[in-house]
Amino acid sequence: MTKENEAKRQKTSQPKAKKQLIINVFMSGSSGNQSPGLWSYPGDKSTEYTTLDYWVELAQKLEKAKFHSIFIADVLGGYDVYNGPGNYSAAAKSGAQFPMIEPSAAVTAMAAATKSITFGVTFSTISEAPYHFVRRLGTLDLLTNGRVGWNIVSSYLDSAARNLLNGEPLPLHADRYKRAEEFLQVVYRLFLSSWRDDAYKLDKKTRTFADPKLIRTIDHVGEFFNVPGPQFLPPTPQRLPLILQAGTSKVGMDYAAKHAEVVFLASFDPESLQEKIKTVRDIAETKYNRPRDSIKFLILITVVIADTHEDAVKRYEDLASYADLEGAQALFSGWTGIDIGKYGEDEPLEHVESNAIKSHVKNWTKFKDNKPRARKDIAKQIGVGGSGPLLVGSVQEIADELERWAEVSDLDGFNFAYADYPQTFDDIIEKLLPELNKRGVFWDDYKIPGGTFRESVFGRKFVDKDHPAYDLRWRSDQTREEFEKKLAELEKK
Repeated sequence: MTKENEAKRQKTSQPKAKKQLIINVFMSGSSGNQSPGLWSYPGDKSTEYTTLDYWVELAQKLEKAKFHSIFIADVLGGYDVYNGPGNYSAAAKSGAQFPMIEPSAAVTAMAAATKSITFGVTFSTISEAPYHFVRRLGTLDLLTNGRVGWNIVSSYLDSAARNLLNGEPLPLHADRYKRAEEFLQVVYRLFLSSWRDDAYKLDKKTRTFADPKLIRTIDHVGEFFNVPGPQFLPPTPQRLPLILQAGTSKVGMDYAAKHAEVVFLASFDPESLQEKIKTVRDIAETKYNRPRDSIKFLILITVVIADTHEDAVKRYEDLASYADLEGAQALFSGWTGIDIGKYGEDEPLEHVESNAIKSHVKNWTKFKDNKPRARKDIAKQIGVGGSGPLLVGSVQEIADELERWAEVSDLDGFNFAYADYPQTFDDIIEKLLPELNKRGVFWDDYKIPGGTFRESVFGRKFVDKDHPAYDLRWRSDQTREEFEKKLAELEKK
């Protein structure tokens, strides 16, 4: 055998390097989060969500443990579909994501108390003017020193639409994404095309705060929005906060393939998750000319951990005894738009259509073990773990299963929800993360301490060159004429 062939043989025989996982927590501005009723579990402190100490202590604890990010979900209305319409009773009594504080308010406090952990914040495109929204999001990017990302959602609750759209019903799913597309185009241009990178001078010698020659209007005129601009903020640390997106309907996957840098998915098994990830990567590559690895994929998950499998099962059973099944059904009905109260306890849910979260409808009504899911089974499953998979076992069992999910599905990481707060996160910190680190799938420290969200995920400051926002940035080496000529060429494509 030649030296060249021997080198090739050694290279191909080397084990494949393990993928380091992105480890986040999944939060919302409510008590109990994904597991309705567990706020009443002994020792649970999630009812303290209305205090700043709650959020600051969480951020400091997670940063010390080297979590990547705190992802904060949000909805703009209550879950009133169950035994409805317009019935908030089950959600209110169980505290099923009701009531809920506005999530961005806590971010600046958490950022002030930390250095490196990042924050993914959910904002909807359903009602807010993009001009005002960019000011809010850009302010967060400034005050966190670039540690914020925007999770784009188009909303799914009719209760939100009734209150935000002057009594109008929730627009059709496809129409919501059509609006979201134009919304995002306006956001891109306000963040990137209005101020040149170096327009914010703060030059005391020339007494120039900002150079007006380096600021331009965007003059957007579209179907949903007319926004002249200019942007009312200086360029922010990331220039464009990291773009995250949740939604795996057909139109949602296309939207993610075009725009998202990080995608949140929902699935109860890694095989079906792999199909979703492959679909988004295929669309990104073939339709939008984006590299397959330019998008990271995360899944919501809840874990119940103990030293032994038997102890973990006992802990799960104890937690489940506090779950509120009425609250679980309120969540399900809101997520899917299906009033599950119209079904019998043992009646299967199948062949249903919805204007809410289409991917949730498919997840919950698909066949499992050749049997459709019945109402009582759905309620029980949501009781601990909510809309994502639940893993119960020893540290080694949980770590094995997380690695299996990542390998089978090509997943990049996990958003961990809590069952009881803060014990679920404490168990992850004290038991699971050391095991994952020992296996080489969880980092020792932040890639760039004090870096931006995008640097934490990708190791770079701006979007990838193949991202649709890349060429919309007015760089310091471009004259206004050069930049506007380039924009005109992009508009023709």
